[in-house]
Amino acid sequence: MEAGTPEPGVRGTFRMPESHCAAPGAIGQNVQSPRARLRTNLCAHQELVRPAVPPCKRPSKYSARSLLLAAAALPLAGCNTLLLNAPGDVAAQQGDLIVLATLLMLIIILPVLVLTLLFAWRYRASNKQATYTPDWNHSIQLELAIWAAPLLIIIALGAVTWVSTHTLDPYRPLQRIDADRPMPDAAEPLVIEVVALDWKWLFLYPDQDIAMVNEVAIPVDREVQFKITGSTVMNSFYIPALAGMIYAMPGMQTQLHAIMNKPGTYTGFSANYSGDGFSGMRFKLHGISDVEFEQWVEKARASASTLSREAFLELEKPSQNEAPRAFSSVSPGLYQAILNRCVDASKLCMDQMMAIDARGGLGIRDNGTATLVERRNGDVRGGRFVSSEMCRADDPPVLARLTPPVPSS
Repeated sequence: MEAGTPEPGVRGTFRMPESHCAAPGAIGQNVQSPRARLRTNLCAHQELVRPAVPPCKRPSKYSARSLLLAAAALPLAGCNTLLLNAPGDVAAQQGDLIVLATLLMLIIILPVLVLTLLFAWRYRASNKQATYTPDWNHSIQLELAIWAAPLLIIIALGAVTWVSTHTLDPYRPLQRIDADRPMPDAAEPLVIEVVALDWKWLFLYPDQDIAMVNEVAIPVDREVQFKITGSTVMNSFYIPALAGMIYAMPGMQTQLHAIMNKPGTYTGFSANYSGDGFSGMRFKLHGISDVEFEQWVEKARASASTLSREAFLELEKPSQNEAPRAFSSVSPGLYQAILNRCVDASKLCMDQMMAIDARGGLGIRDNGTATLVERRNGDVRGGRFVSSEMCRADDPPVLARLTPPVPSS
């Protein structure tokens, strides 16, 4: 008996090679040798014990294509196009600016990418048909194309950026409600004073005499003027559906003019890391009708809490994930006290301190002259200024201050 091949996975079992298993009648019809009969029996037994293997089914090209498309679309599942399709007119104009700037840059980027691949393929080492000019070094036509196209794109981007920067200046009052409606001359903006705290947002409505924590409501199609400051570290006030981000800094005030054109509830947050509770520093903005806004104000006025200076000092303490809450009234002058860092009445306000400094301490030098000096004719930098002078240690006024007084006998 010839040696066969071992059965996979079964110790001590051999399979007869297929070439040794003859078809019926190939070995002999009536007379077979013992060796041939043994081979025939082994082949017959092998056919009985051979497991049935299902045929291998190749995947359809259409199913593979579907999988590839699904894999390509998977990263887009988390996309939110609110930034490019904002319901607020200011944010919508900013989104249009992003799209326009991107398209202008693609005029250069796409040809560069295509030509890079084309040149790599055209002038590969195996392409003997390509022109080989190792001594080439200059082409006026090519230089004009290389420099003129980017220059025109930069000029176009500069013009668009210049116009948009002034049109969308956050300090500038709005000129329109949306693309089809100008702003009426008699329209008065809704003023909201914003204070960034650790780690929450405080909204003061001076005309309505209410305050809210982590919640703000504005009427649809009405201009809003945000006055923004902070109490501790720098934050960034950002409502993607309304307008761009504006920094909130302690001791300073920034402004933002914006408008909401569609009703709904939108998310605002801090876009600048400010510590442990930064991730929970979010709030809801409600775009509602004028009637609903009045109802919202009345609901806030029904709150039992009031925002006094003492209540603010308690609210100012660091806390995380604060639930929205309302204050039915606000202490007079609270926002200015927050801005000037003097909510605690025992502290000197920053504006008072700067006014004293502008007067030179108390406004008069040792020689009796005023600290503030008029500028020369033609100097357009502003009004009067604090002048400085050079002196030597042996000048009489300096000696008078450095020499200790002689005790009287």
